[in-house]
Amino acid sequence: MVFQYAFFQNAVIAGILAAIACGIIGSYVVVKRLVFISGGISHAAFGGIGLGLFLGYNPLFTAIIFSVISSSILGVISKKTYQREDTLIGAMWAIGMAFGIFMIYMTPGYVTDLSSYLFGNILTVSRIDIYTMIFLNAIIVLIIFIRYNEFLAFSFDEEFSEVANVPVMKTYIILLSLVALTVVVLVSVVGIILAMALLTLPAATASLFTNSLKKMIALSTLIGISYMLLGIGMSFLLNQPSGATIVLVSGTSYLGILSIKSLINK
Repeated sequence: MVFQYAFFQNAVIAGILAAIACGIIGSYVVVKRLVFISGGISHAAFGGIGLGLFLGYNPLFTAIIFSVISSSILGVISKKTYQREDTLIGAMWAIGMAFGIFMIYMTPGYVTDLSSYLFGNILTVSRIDIYTMIFLNAIIVLIIFIRYNEFLAFSFDEEFSEVANVPVMKTYIILLSLVALTVVVLVSVVGIILAMALLTLPAATASLFTNSLKKMIALSTLIGISYMLLGIGMSFLLNQPSGATIVLVSGTSYLGILSIKSLINK
């Protein structure tokens, strides 16, 4: 029985934890249309991974710091300047990846397999990775619980939020920081390259069934868990990369459901 193996147990736990983070933050990303900003943050996180490898620290820890700082800078610049947001995202995307590669080439001696950070391998998740994911999930859940009403107002109407004395800039930066934490949660699961897909696909699927944010978060989490478990099982049985398999399951499921709903509503 495959569940008797520790690596598979770790993979299932990691998948569920990642689905919880994606279900919560991914819903805000979809509603607020922050998909490409999320992509910029995820690729900027690679700079933190490269820095961690260079300094000899756990790359996930340095990725947390690097991605949160990058997301905060992106949030402030996009709100305070007249620069096009897509240009800023592209610059952050390129700088993060380039800096990560630069630091990796500066690292003396043997450098660990980078494909696990770029594309993920959930079947090699360690207990330390799981504890890190639990810690990050706890932070995400706690902040969303405390500031739920502010995030709700900000997500649907920024002008109303300002009238209602919601600190829009602060809320925006906190939300981007939570996106950064979620990206780090996803690094071990699907890697930097595919993090944006998994962050948005479960929430996008849930949005086809409800307009309520609370229901969307709950449904997105359940859908994300099903995507994760199905993808993990298929990758193990077919001996295929876990991250790519999970994203393929998520993407084809979303497109399939979207097509069926479109035909029904005609």
